[in-house]
Amino acid sequence: MPHGRDVEEHLTVGRVAELAGVSVRTLHHYDEIGLVKPSARTPAGYRAYSADDVERLREVLGYRRLGFGLREIAALVDDPATDAVAHLRRLRGLLRERRDRTTVMVAAIDRELEGRAMGIRATPEAQLRLFGPQLYETIGSAYPATRRTEPRIAARIWDALGDARTVLNVGAGTGSYEPTDREVTAVEPSAVMRAQRPAGAAPCVAAGAEALPFPDRSFDAAMAVSTVHHWPDPLAGLREMRRVARRVVVFTYDAGTSGWLERFWLTRDYLPEFAGLLAGWPSLADMTRAIGGRAEPVLIPWDCADGFFEAHWRRPEAYLDEQVRRAVSVWTRVGPRAEQRAVDNLRDDLSSGRWAERNRDLVALDAAELGLRLLVA
Repeated sequence: MPHGRDVEEHLTVGRVAELAGVSVRTLHHYDEIGLVKPSARTPAGYRAYSADDVERLREVLGYRRLGFGLREIAALVDDPATDAVAHLRRLRGLLRERRDRTTVMVAAIDRELEGRAMGIRATPEAQLRLFGPQLYETIGSAYPATRRTEPRIAARIWDALGDARTVLNVGAGTGSYEPTDREVTAVEPSAVMRAQRPAGAAPCVAAGAEALPFPDRSFDAAMAVSTVHHWPDPLAGLREMRRVARRVVVFTYDAGTSGWLERFWLTRDYLPEFAGLLAGWPSLADMTRAIGGRAEPVLIPWDCADGFFEAHWRRPEAYLDEQVRRAVSVWTRVGPRAEQRAVDNLRDDLSSGRWAERNRDLVALDAAELGLRLLVA
């Protein structure tokens, strides 16, 4: 039993229950099943929680409120390879995913309400899809029209793969940037994306980056292209890539450099909400450390064939195209109000000539540095 000073540094079960918003009975149950056992008792015999106990309880409650079962939670919090920071990153990623799904659902409801106001009723199939598991994945259905391999970026990626003969493509999507002259295995969690992979594409495994179902050093190289920002735990996914391959190549985004939001006129002048999407995003240094590598800038050509978010930096009219926006998750994640405001303001500035005046220096550029990076280890 701890001495008086030690007890003062602990929280009683009643206080913990009050702060956490759970019942004392729930805490007793967690104690009984060994999920969260208080490490001390007060002189009166009450359970008392140390800082470490509280940290574990926070993780348990976080996973519980995301819908995980107690057995699943026990396996997660007892994993010796996952520390408190890793749990926080994972919880943050899961919460972001839930937020993104909610945003898409709200947008779908808004569209149906607008239709109802005009006397248009959604089909039974559309009504069921509103809350179906495939709703969030509808973003992926727009990819084939505007998301294609940009050969100049592909050349950088394939060159970084070196002499690798076996390549794992993590977060592979529809297969863009997969080298055709090597033995490729793809990993992609989205059924919609997997279904859109072309005939003859590399075999694809349904799995997430954070738990790659392969033994250590199974591949000569692992690659990931424009996908890390979708992962619930980016650093865990990068460490997994390092585990299964001797070489790692990642095409991603640097949101840590001072003034990064000002680099691109679209985020600077029309969509400041973009900053919120990357709040807490790992720094470039953290990502390079996770794979034990280096970062190289990748300039975006003015006529980039791959329609990712920054691709149309010298072709602003493209962002007025609904099809272009639907193939980029940023627009769904910021929500319909922010999207509509940005599009309306951009359309007005293009019409008045304000955009051209504000960005007149871009016309002379063949390529732009907008924060895209190639991580190589």
